[in-house]
Amino acid sequence: MAGVASLQSAGTVSQDARIGQAIEDLDTPTLLLDRAASDRNLAKMAQFFADRKSKLRPHFKNHKCVTLAKRQLAAGNAVGITCAKLGEAEILADHGVTNLLIANQVVGAVKVRRLAELAKRARVAVAVDHLDQVEAISRAAVAAGSTVHLLVEVDIGMGRCGLPPGDGVVELAKQIVKFPGVQLDGIQAYEGHLVNVIDRDQRRSQSQAAMQLAIDTRRLLEKSGIPVTCLSGCSSATYDSTGAMDGVDEIQAGSYATMDRQYYRLAPEFEIAMSLLVRVISRPTADKAVLDVGVKGAGGEFGVPGIKDYPDVVVPFFLAEEHVVVNNSPNWSIGQPLHLIPSHACTTCNLHREFVVHENGRVVDVWPIEASGLLR
Repeated sequence: MAGVASLQSAGTVSQDARIGQAIEDLDTPTLLLDRAASDRNLAKMAQFFADRKSKLRPHFKNHKCVTLAKRQLAAGNAVGITCAKLGEAEILADHGVTNLLIANQVVGAVKVRRLAELAKRARVAVAVDHLDQVEAISRAAVAAGSTVHLLVEVDIGMGRCGLPPGDGVVELAKQIVKFPGVQLDGIQAYEGHLVNVIDRDQRRSQSQAAMQLAIDTRRLLEKSGIPVTCLSGCSSATYDSTGAMDGVDEIQAGSYATMDRQYYRLAPEFEIAMSLLVRVISRPTADKAVLDVGVKGAGGEFGVPGIKDYPDVVVPFFLAEEHVVVNNSPNWSIGQPLHLIPSHACTTCNLHREFVVHENGRVVDVWPIEASGLLR
């Protein structure tokens, strides 16, 4: 596994005037990342896969920050990066990261041409679940003179994209191998309908039962004479359960790099490294405080945020565009800085353009979030 020196070389200190400043003096709201805590998370996850056949393919959608993606690779035991969108993959390739999986279907003439062009400068794989997708990608790849790698997506309970496990996957795979410009690598399966099960033993047993459906489908493919080099899936909440199963090759964990309120409930062995520096802007009554961020600055689809150092404070609602209202608040003063812990890091990072990186209470770097807002 790579050491601290490799992680340090994965990010270059910027010349931002905020470097050296105490974080409490920053303007708000500001998205913060505790570099030391994040590095410990990266090292912990990498170490788990040090002696396992399966390896990491960290998910870029969590943070959308090229510097952090490179640090995940530098931490070791990673084969490449997972993306949610073609635009994310293009950004990574622009910055020299060239082993990429788009864990999604890429559809539409414009996107398919972009995909084929990207495949000329990066090894890129995408998910498919219909022959129409394969035919379009094949035509574009042949025209561009590139090769696009494919994973047949298998729906193991998420109820989103993907074919049911079993014979239908085999039939599609048999068709794929006939097309030029594409190469079948294997399958993708995500037990996303189970990653938020709070009880860890229950989550383990249910997610392993779901992933076994994908592993059984892999065996069907192999029995049919179709080589499978990759079964990709899993998450930060299931890395040590489904990610350790024989037959799973790649783990698309993402949240461990930053963590959030929900994932800390699921995997408390990782530290919450990301927070939003906010300020109290109003005390309309003695027991009410209003903070200067809302749903435009913090993802809330997994519930209300928390407040660092105030575990007993319960945020009763989180509906306003620009405000969080805290009832029964402590005696916070107007202008007091606080660290808000969003319930979901992925959608929070997508709303911001930079991480202000800190250690020991002071700014040490500023990392662009190059892919924030990219939906295509």
